[in-house]
Amino acid sequence: MDMIFTGDQIFLLILAVIFLIAVITIAIEWRKSTVSKNDIILLEKQAELKKIELVEKDLESKQRKENLADLSEEDQNKLKEIRTNTSEITAKVGLLSTQVNERVEQLEAKNELVKLLKLSNELDKKEKELNDILNK
Repeated sequence: MDMIFTGDQIFLLILAVIFLIAVITIAIEWRKSTVSKNDIILLEKQAELKKIELVEKDLESKQRKENLADLSEEDQNKLKEIRTNTSEITAKVGLLSTQVNERVEQLEAKNELVKLLKLSNELDKKEKELNDILNK
């Protein structure tokens, strides 16, 4: 049972395939644009939420400052002392951390130097042995 197609049937079949491909392409592009629109809307909503969060944090900060203004001078001085002590301690921590890191780097460099000196001595010995063998 061989199927024989006429020229018109082949032409209609090709048109149908082209039409099907066009419909599929249009559907895919439509879906992509819908997804893109949804993504844009989502990003806009996220940006709005971030703005709201920033405003809320700013208001909380202002309230804290106002609350501090309501404190007695003695309490304000205590807070200033605590902040000063915290800053001093943080500075000491930073200094010690830097010193420790520098000492670690120095020890690593010394260790590397010792290894390289040993390797250099071994290479000198090997070179001398080879030269002695070659000169015999």
